[in-house]
Amino acid sequence: MKVLKFGGTSVGSVAALRNVKQIVESAGGQVIVVVSALGGVTNQLIEMTNMALSHSSDYESILAQVKQRHLDTISQVVPPHLQHQCNAVVEQFIEGLASFYSMLLLNHDLPADDIDAIKDAIVAHGEIMSSAIVTCMIDGAEPHFAPNFIKTRKSQGTHSLQAELTQQLIKQQLGSAGTQRIVTQGFIAEDADTGKKTNLGRGGSDFTAALIAAALDAECLEIWTDVDGFMTADPRTHPDATVIPTMTYEQAQAMCDAGAKVIYAPTLHPVAKRHIPVWVKNTFNPSAPGTVIK
Repeated sequence: MKVLKFGGTSVGSVAALRNVKQIVESAGGQVIVVVSALGGVTNQLIEMTNMALSHSSDYESILAQVKQRHLDTISQVVPPHLQHQCNAVVEQFIEGLASFYSMLLLNHDLPADDIDAIKDAIVAHGEIMSSAIVTCMIDGAEPHFAPNFIKTRKSQGTHSLQAELTQQLIKQQLGSAGTQRIVTQGFIAEDADTGKKTNLGRGGSDFTAALIAAALDAECLEIWTDVDGFMTADPRTHPDATVIPTMTYEQAQAMCDAGAKVIYAPTLHPVAKRHIPVWVKNTFNPSAPGTVIK
């Protein structure tokens, strides 16, 4: 079994999504697919939140753009017989977003804890809508809702992963699934005590995928992004930079800690403990060998 994670740029366009479909459907054995929101959508959700909090209705035009982008994507990548169903899911969650934004717009005295909870619920919508599209797009895929098994608990004002509970729930809910292709969301989670939506922080989709791979003792974790792998230097400033074919967990972690943004820094710890190799590969150049971390 493999875990494949696709970031925002990897699901950010019709061409990229078609590559995702080909990559997943050509993979052998069971595949668990973890997806981010469509590229740029999370930033738009946060921008609209700030507008609503400042009691500006300007968010409405952006929300209409977000809705249309998802519907246009569905029309181009989802099989015709599933488009109505997929459209209905997106429209339902756009209505949910409109309700949240209206709540922030019209209420001037919401408690800070309520505002934080609404913010977390809002940003979860990006991954939910993108995962609906990817599920309908991939032949035989089955959806699973990440907050059902990725659990956090609030401590000293921050949401911390409940690692033991999360591992147990992943095994129960995904380990027993007989479906060859499973699609779930990265980043989003749920408070183990209150049931409110939370998240693992920006970049947390990589971490979600790593937690799933470690809990299920996956054959490998593949992080699909928009670069060919870890590079010897930033290719934007060093045109002669080359891909590093093989790295240790320690080397990759050191590069992440130094600022390399190829993968989210906490990702490596759970898979390193289980000696699960991590491949960093390019969705836009899938034949490239990439970097393996082991």
